[in-house]
Amino acid sequence: MDLAFTDDEEDFRHRLRAWLADALPTLPDRPHPADWPGRRAYDCGWQRMLHDAGYAGLHWPKDAGGQGATPTQHLIFLEETERAGAPYVGAGFVGLLHAGPTIAAEGTPEQRARWLPPILRGDEVWCQGFSEPDAGSDLASLRTRAVRDGDTYVVSGSKIWTSHAEIADWCELLVRTAPVNADAPKHRGITWLAMPMDAPGVTVRPLRTLAGTAEFAEVFLDQVRVPVTHRVGEENDGWRVTMVTLSFERGTAFVGEVVACRRVLEALARTAKANGRWDDAVLRRRLGRLAAECAALWRLTQWNVSEAQRTGGVPGVGGSVFKLRFSQVRQELYEAAAEVLGPDALDAGQEWVADRLSSLSYTIAAGTSQIQRNIVAERILGLPKGR
Repeated sequence: MDLAFTDDEEDFRHRLRAWLADALPTLPDRPHPADWPGRRAYDCGWQRMLHDAGYAGLHWPKDAGGQGATPTQHLIFLEETERAGAPYVGAGFVGLLHAGPTIAAEGTPEQRARWLPPILRGDEVWCQGFSEPDAGSDLASLRTRAVRDGDTYVVSGSKIWTSHAEIADWCELLVRTAPVNADAPKHRGITWLAMPMDAPGVTVRPLRTLAGTAEFAEVFLDQVRVPVTHRVGEENDGWRVTMVTLSFERGTAFVGEVVACRRVLEALARTAKANGRWDDAVLRRRLGRLAAECAALWRLTQWNVSEAQRTGGVPGVGGSVFKLRFSQVRQELYEAAAEVLGPDALDAGQEWVADRLSSLSYTIAAGTSQIQRNIVAERILGLPKGR
């Protein structure tokens, strides 16, 4: 892999940097983190600006409405938007980084035409209905049932930790369409559906997190009718489709946050020099090690994105290596921040305090660290499956 930038790539960077310099000052003030309707409007407004400027779905294939950019251009985009302090993908996270790429890879032409353009324009928001009570990260243990009734599925059950459910228009929903029996693994008999969140029988109950926001929700499904045409992939083939979704989630969905961690680390170093903590050699070594970790994660990101492009656009199991280490580094970063800031670490009004509390969830989100270790052990190292 050639890590040097070509003249065309540098030209892309300069044009993007110039556009960001003009566009960002026109944005309204960011809403309060707990104001999810406001955050939806803000994040979707930014997505519309990206769309109108030709930067929406930069790494999506052109036949899916994207820009067909190279992996290097995609990484430049992530670097420059984060460096400029542009809004994060926010409320569009599930649609742009999970459901959209999955539909682009597995959907029919009609499904791609229906769902992908509104995602790219920021017109529609998606949530993720994967996790269930008593199942944890073991998605194959899901119990939400969908029974075929003519041209519709009738869905009943419940989901938990459903990201952005309160403000979503659509849900990428996993359901069981065949009973579990002793003759077949439990991951068979699962189907991937696109469910409208305003369908009769859908009830959303927001969950308040440690950080004080309602990013997640419980979702209760009572005889919800979902058209068969909203099924992505074949019936009972949802586990394979889900692996595509999770590959995007673990492989590329956290890429922008690596850049954000590097920016936070630089800010910590400046703060330490200003408040005298820089004189502590142990702290300097700690920050230096984190800088090396962030650099290594960025190189791993480059490899994962490049490998995804080479293999047809779907990230491979290298995403689990990234997710495993990134979630730990993010927590270590904010622990170091607490040491640098001292008593100010208790100031709940500072944005980084919410980020620190949020970082605790990263070893659970998108599959726990235990799940990632199993994937690495079985699919990369070739070790036997555990009991």
